Amino acid sequence: MSSYVGVHITDQSLQSQFTQVELRSLESKFNSVKNQNGKVMAGDLPPLMVKLKAFREMYSEEEIRGILSALDSDFSDEIDFESFLKAYLSLQGQTTAKSGGSKNSSSFLKATTTTLLHTISESEKASYVAHINSYLGDDPFLKQFLPLDPVTNDLFHIAKDGVLLCKLINVAVPGTIDERAINTKRVLNPWERNENHTLCLNSAKAIGCTVVNIGTQDLVEGRPHLVLGLISQIIKIQLLADLNLKKTPQLVELVDDSRDVEELLSLPPEKVLLKWMNFHLQKAGYKKPVSNFSSDVKDGEAYAYLLNVLAPEYCNPATLDAKPNERAKLVLDHAERMNCKRYLTPKDILEGSSNLNLAFVAQIFHERNGLSTDSKKISFAEMMTDDVQTSREERCFRLWINSLGIISYVNNVFEDVRNGWILLEVLDKVSPGSVNWKQASRPPIKMPFRKVENCNQVVRIGKQLKFSLVNIAGNDIVQGNKKLILAFLWQLMRFNMLQLLRSLRSHSQGKEMTDADILKWANIIVRSTGRTSQMESFKDKSLSNGIFFLELLSAVEPRVVNWNLVTKGESADEKKLNATYIVSVARKLGCSIFLLPEDIMEVNQKMLLTLTASIMFWSLQQPVDDTERLLSPVDTSPATSISEEDESSSSLGGEISNFSIDDTASDTTVSSQVENDSSNAPLGGGIGVEGEGGCIAVK
Repeated sequence: MSSYVGVHITDQSLQSQFTQVELRSLESKFNSVKNQNGKVMAGDLPPLMVKLKAFREMYSEEEIRGILSALDSDFSDEIDFESFLKAYLSLQGQTTAKSGGSKNSSSFLKATTTTLLHTISESEKASYVAHINSYLGDDPFLKQFLPLDPVTNDLFHIAKDGVLLCKLINVAVPGTIDERAINTKRVLNPWERNENHTLCLNSAKAIGCTVVNIGTQDLVEGRPHLVLGLISQIIKIQLLADLNLKKTPQLVELVDDSRDVEELLSLPPEKVLLKWMNFHLQKAGYKKPVSNFSSDVKDGEAYAYLLNVLAPEYCNPATLDAKPNERAKLVLDHAERMNCKRYLTPKDILEGSSNLNLAFVAQIFHERNGLSTDSKKISFAEMMTDDVQTSREERCFRLWINSLGIISYVNNVFEDVRNGWILLEVLDKVSPGSVNWKQASRPPIKMPFRKVENCNQVVRIGKQLKFSLVNIAGNDIVQGNKKLILAFLWQLMRFNMLQLLRSLRSHSQGKEMTDADILKWANIIVRSTGRTSQMESFKDKSLSNGIFFLELLSAVEPRVVNWNLVTKGESADEKKLNATYIVSVARKLGCSIFLLPEDIMEVNQKMLLTLTASIMFWSLQQPVDDTERLLSPVDTSPATSISEEDESSSSLGGEISNFSIDDTASDTTVSSQVENDSSNAPLGGGIGVEGEGGCIAVK
């Protein structure tokens, strides 16, 4: 990993317009059209550009040729990579103008990085620096560098070693990273710094951040717009963590009946925050609905009404009569007396800074939500939330789907997949070309039969991919059948894993991999280091202590495990320590995984299969001859596969099929009778490898 070298071009201003992930992708596309003499001609650009995702839905090849001609391009001239990038930027500028600007996503997390304009908001930077100083000021390691000065670029310099970003993730979602896995020396070598950034990016994905356009090299360089964008996502996840029925069942007061509760469950957290704000504004007599955190709150009037109804004891009668600038100051004074952290200035309110206004309202909600404590309503809300097992499965698939880099963002799997569109996006990502988009309906979809059509295509493609779908129709997905949705998604995730392993066909001598091969590979790798532990199957109870997986990780990369931190795994507490360390070490190595420590402790065999396969995939990417030798030949000696698990732990609807990773076998039979079975096993995590760029699983 330390030998990684990014794509560098001589024009630094041009390089600053792209992330390393984008540069590598574009360089690969550019090299693919070189002729026998290793040259690319300007005439090669139109057919190349029209295939790029950014342009293929906007232009025909002739339209691109016309645009490039207007830029004085002579199509008989040879061009270099930098000229190609300039042409790309010019075309991208035309695309932005043609589309009228980018469309805002329904979720704050789906904020993809723009490459034309990398402006940094000084107000946002100052706010995030204040947040970091407040929450990490007492950190044993970081306190020597804090507090940061918001006026300087200290934030971007300290972020270069990855420690601050890892610590900030743990502030947002405690326990995500085992801090024993963070390299915290004062001076880190390139390999250690890269490890920290790899751990950071994989962990950010595991809490729901969108990082497909950010690579470790971008963080090493401390690129301000990318660092600030990532910090913004992490802080927002922290601030909006309680905006769901599970954490705050009192939110049920915002709706009138069970149908509305289902809608509330599907809303992204910032939409729930808006709904909560409007609920109180309506009670306060404010007539105008607030639909955003920018233009609708710029005059400060909505804030005055909101704070007066939530904390009348701090009310200043002069607030509503004051001019906007003075009103904004009075609003912030009112909030400060409520003990709300000051995330914005009066100027930010007047300018409609959406990120900072959202953070401000989230703080108000956190300090005083003003909701009822009616026990009957709260009990009803608690009944509407999923059990622990289902929630864990939903979390796993939600994070996996969001890590793929599709256009849509999933907030609640069970609600968001019901129109079929997101499932079609995922299918097109893991099996390109499988979706007939001409027969698909894009959201918002008002006509129910259009949703059924989308879901019917989902089921049809699933059958083409040899998923086991017994007596299932698209309407089952539309109706939100949770067990069928989970079972379908497990097969889809597992198909993605199969595709990754198939990409390593040269290592397997053309033979399809099975779960038995993965198990055998892991045992051989561990034995090759002179250790004697092994796993009999992915449901081997001895795996609960974590020792085998630590030995496997150490075998593929000896430097990654610090054995001084490993326990014997005898007590529950020791097992938890080991399991937590395994998850962080695997992510630090480069594995994009979504399992929890509890999955290791409970020997969740599907999760352990994906964990092992992810380590295997990472290992086989490394230029080590011994690895290929250890994998091949792969014989067919008996090894317990997941298909041999007992029905009570894995059967869905009493129907089960072979789980071996094989083209001729599907992993789970999904039956419409699945509702009769309440014993389905928890599902596994995603597989991918995080290198210096995005997740390989999505390439």
